[in-house]
Amino acid sequence: MLRVKAGDVDRMGLLFERHHRKLFSFLYHMLGRADTSEDLVQNVFYRMLKYRHTYTGEGEFRTWMYHLARNVLADHVKKNRHASHHADVQDFAEKIGGGPRADDALQREQEVATLHRALGRLSAENREVLILSRFQELKYEEIARVLNTTEGAVKVRVHRAMNELKTIYLRIEN
Repeated sequence: MLRVKAGDVDRMGLLFERHHRKLFSFLYHMLGRADTSEDLVQNVFYRMLKYRHTYTGEGEFRTWMYHLARNVLADHVKKNRHASHHADVQDFAEKIGGGPRADDALQREQEVATLHRALGRLSAENREVLILSRFQELKYEEIARVLNTTEGAVKVRVHRAMNELKTIYLRIEN
């Protein structure tokens, strides 16, 4: 990113190749819509280019990237408050893949659908912290920088969010 900031904008392609899947995953898990998530990924990379002068090189690039992604997501949510956001579970299940047997695949798809519904019922804040920690595999220290809070606060939020997710999941499953 430092090279992009210095004017070598051709390097954006390399950044896109390295980070677009994780960024898509984050946005998809927050929204539950593949098509919208793809559009938002493009918006994040556009903003990276537009605001490259704000990148300092201190800390990890991912932290800065997720700050931009959160801003793009917040802007999208503000613009589309009235739109319904339901999950495209079939797309999600296909990405995860199933076992070789049809019964296993069907059971896996049902479990994924239940998990996705449970995630959708969490507050946006709890869903975000779980996605960053569990799906994006960011360390608590990185999440703290993204969310502008302490590492201890992130640990507490993840723990509480996991407990809430478990409760919701079991309620849906039964």
